[in-house]
Amino acid sequence: MIASRFAHKAVLSWPRTKRDSLPLALWSADEIVTATGGTASADFQCANVEMDSRDVRPGDLFVALRGEAMDGHKFVEKAFAAGAVAALVDRPIDGPHILVEDTTDALHALANFARERANAIRIGVTGSVGKTGVKEAIFAALERSSRGQAHRSVRSYNNHVGVPLSLARMPARSRYGVFEMGMNNAGEIAELTNHVCPHVAVVTTIAPAHIENLGSIEAIADAKAEIFGGLVDGGTAVIPADVEQFGQLRDAALKVGATVLSFGRADDADIRLLDAIPVANGGSLVTAQIADRRLCYTVAEPGDHWIANSLAVLGAVYAARGDLGAAGLALAELGGLKGRGARHQVAAAGGKALLIDESYNANPASMRATLRQLGQTPATRRIAVLGSMKELGDFGPGFHEQLAEPIIDAEVDYAVLVGDEMRALARHLGKAGEAVLGKGLSFAHCDGPAEAIAALQEYGLAAGDAVLVKGSNSVGLGKLVEHFTSRV
Repeated sequence: MIASRFAHKAVLSWPRTKRDSLPLALWSADEIVTATGGTASADFQCANVEMDSRDVRPGDLFVALRGEAMDGHKFVEKAFAAGAVAALVDRPIDGPHILVEDTTDALHALANFARERANAIRIGVTGSVGKTGVKEAIFAALERSSRGQAHRSVRSYNNHVGVPLSLARMPARSRYGVFEMGMNNAGEIAELTNHVCPHVAVVTTIAPAHIENLGSIEAIADAKAEIFGGLVDGGTAVIPADVEQFGQLRDAALKVGATVLSFGRADDADIRLLDAIPVANGGSLVTAQIADRRLCYTVAEPGDHWIANSLAVLGAVYAARGDLGAAGLALAELGGLKGRGARHQVAAAGGKALLIDESYNANPASMRATLRQLGQTPATRRIAVLGSMKELGDFGPGFHEQLAEPIIDAEVDYAVLVGDEMRALARHLGKAGEAVLGKGLSFAHCDGPAEAIAALQEYGLAAGDAVLVKGSNSVGLGKLVEHFTSRV
């Protein structure tokens, strides 16, 4: 009883800050009018901002965006039926609304207003591989240490619409904001970073993703380095020390006056990996050096790439003056995301098989990393369902063929290759024969997910199998994951 009374007193005496006196509602009608210059038809408060009527929940503000192919105003009625309290529109409607000249411009205005209103420490995350996982881990660390006053972009809202929307959703009480930034072409991250104006800019790694549009790995590094251009004065760039483009990234950051923190295995890295050993759950026990501090922590997610990701997370939290202990705990508890490493036990003959869901995205670097992870996964048989890697252009056939080596190194027993671009790998494996394939890898080439499901069913899953599902999102391998995870 005495201990309980003291604990209650400690909670009551928790220090209050100016943020604690701010409104709990995300937006009021008056604030939206101030931010956008629009006209309110009624007074209201909203708890969230949404642009897709299918995702509207009670209490949301629905933003009716107009695109080349679709006009969100057609879905205002549906949004209200789903519980929206008001809509942001460019024409008068029935129901509570804010009338503006252009809803896209108004969303940008909301984003800018929310950014300044919160006065949070903002972290921007980009890179060829690992953006979403690193963003989630940074958020988990800062959320843990800030009493729930951290905010981040959800899913992969990392483009010209997703980033402003994520900013517009940032509560006034936020102490931290973590935002993912993606790109397909040069100049796109420059626009996004000018919205976020980060205090900390993280580049996870450089790899040949989107090389079809950019033409070279150096051009990809330049495009990713655009994130430094939006840094606030005195901002910090957190960059990978182990990539060939390290000097290119470092020089770009220094050019804008940023402080540079490097991470990796390199002897001169600021956040330096000292040791990493496997642990029973498939993750790693990592020891790292940061300045004069040595940290030992567990990374729950399996794979060497997550060891490197964890160093980027520590660098971001350190630069944001966050709690490194909380970062270590967050990394120990982080689970795989849907389409990005989630692990499922699925029905198989004689028991259960492990299905690793990496179906959301793929490029040559992430393919190699996840195949290496599959090779390190204890299993009776290893099966790889690999979808085409998109946006590789003329480099595509070569990059697909080069997957033969990591497939063989992972001791894959059966491969299902899905999509037109995978024909290059299928031809290469077909020509290689037993001499190269060692124990006799068998494989099938399929045009799409339905055919891949049939091929995997015909092969048959057995207890103890490990199945990796990896491909670009447009291939649709999420359907295969859903098919096998929904079976009882």
